[in-house]
Amino acid sequence: MSRFRFMRKPLLALIVFAVQVYKAGHRKDLPSFQNQDPTGRFGDPANPLLRMVVLGDSSVTAPGVDPLDAAWPRQIAIGLSDRFRVELLSVAVGGSKIRDVLATQVEQAILFRPDIAFLSAGANDALRATPMPRFEREYRQVLDRLHRGVPRIAVSGIGDLGSIPRLPALARSIIRIRGRSFDRAVRRIVHEYPGVVKTNTWSPGWEEFVTNPEQVFAGDLFHASAYGHRIYTRAALPAVEYLLANGHPVRSLQV
Repeated sequence: MSRFRFMRKPLLALIVFAVQVYKAGHRKDLPSFQNQDPTGRFGDPANPLLRMVVLGDSSVTAPGVDPLDAAWPRQIAIGLSDRFRVELLSVAVGGSKIRDVLATQVEQAILFRPDIAFLSAGANDALRATPMPRFEREYRQVLDRLHRGVPRIAVSGIGDLGSIPRLPALARSIIRIRGRSFDRAVRRIVHEYPGVVKTNTWSPGWEEFVTNPEQVFAGDLFHASAYGHRIYTRAALPAVEYLLANGHPVRSLQV
């Protein structure tokens, strides 16, 4: 009986957390933004071809970001367009957990025959109480499949989710801990795959998500604004540049 009482406390806390997150996601007093598709072509058609695919959640589909060119996947493509003709494909779906990426996005990404795949997922698993063992297992399955089919892979870390203004105070304190734990899990998994690069989302460059939420978050107080996507870009573009400088020859250049 004492063991049962011990187990009830974390279970109750998890239920309370899940209810708070659900209510925060359905507030009627805040605007709701549509997901967007950053897919596009960038650069001089005479330049060598570079294909990049982006998988993940609303961190890719950029609800509330205006103009769409400010979204970080497009900013990467624009940043490379002086050297390459960049074909950018997004297979991301807002709200996706890593299980959804595995089920519906990975095969689409590989069929594109990309030179670079960029995975940005995990925040919804932390927010929606995915058990850590299941998250780690499914994240490995995603990387296993990508590693066999794509020559270069970058992944986004999971930042301080407790900075999301839309969440109530109790949920924010819990999700801050979960966000950091999930980020560490991603880092551990990435170390198992030579050549895969992970962005650092707990470095000093991210403090504005805490100190400047009015600019960093969109009007729904949940998703990053165009200003917030500048911070995403500052982390993501160097990862792609590193892969191009240190990875395999660009496959599309031979096409």
